[in-house]
Amino acid sequence: QVHLVESGGGLVQAGGSLRLSCAASGDIFSTTTMAWYRQAPGKQRELVAFIITGGNTHYADSVKGRFTISRDNARNTVDLQMNGLKPDDTAVYYCCALTRPPYWGQGTQVTVSS
Repeated sequence: QVHLVESGGGLVQAGGSLRLSCAASGDIFSTTTMAWYRQAPGKQRELVAFIITGGNTHYADSVKGRFTISRDNARNTVDLQMNGLKPDDTAVYYCCALTRPPYWGQGTQVTVSS
């Protein structure tokens, strides 16, 4: 069982930055690929980025060069640093443990004003 809690969302102007953090409970964190997804109103949930246990990362094209995912296996946390935010980044952001089945956090709202 994995319990995920996100924090760090909020309202920011275009061009600004936010840092999301996800704290995980459970003993499988260090062996699990972790990801951030987002879901904008009226749209499907989409992958933003993931990070494997060894630290390799993957990003959606829409955020490449602006967002950075990182993890701390000692603290069981995974963060998403978001720079150069755009109004199109407005969404609820979800932390996800890519297990079978996956575990999801409750989500945190990110709103970018133009």
